Amino acid sequence: MKYLHAMIRVKDLDLALDFFCNKLGLKETRRHDHPEGRYTLVFLSELDKNSPEIELTYNWDQDSAYTSGRNFGHLAFEVDNIYETCANLQAKGVIINRPPRDGRMAFIRSPDLISIELLQKGKALEISEPWKSMTNTGEW
Repeated sequence: MKYLHAMIRVKDLDLALDFFCNKLGLKETRRHDHPEGRYTLVFLSELDKNSPEIELTYNWDQDSAYTSGRNFGHLAFEVDNIYETCANLQAKGVIINRPPRDGRMAFIRSPDLISIELLQKGKALEISEPWKSMTNTGEW
């Protein structure tokens, strides 16, 4: 068995693509418009074609927000340096909902309230400020 993708329904495709591509660094690997069903599927991944994907499902006629993304659970990404990643995301306007106080794990949320876990590659980094004293913000 091979893990292929996780699907997330998004209300605003442009906002979701900005978050996942411009802020997290994923790349659009393919896109399928389905006019007969009035929806678009966009697949995102790292450049490696063997990497699992995120499938964004955009229903053209969806006017209201979907129910809380926390019901989905979360997506997890391994990062080379948790502190640098979180600082870079903050600089791009992303809220760090659960800061990496332990030098190992942080949580952010997508515009559609999907929880995203960021995990330090290898061993946890030495605990340091400003992360050590930073409190949680909102839900994660």
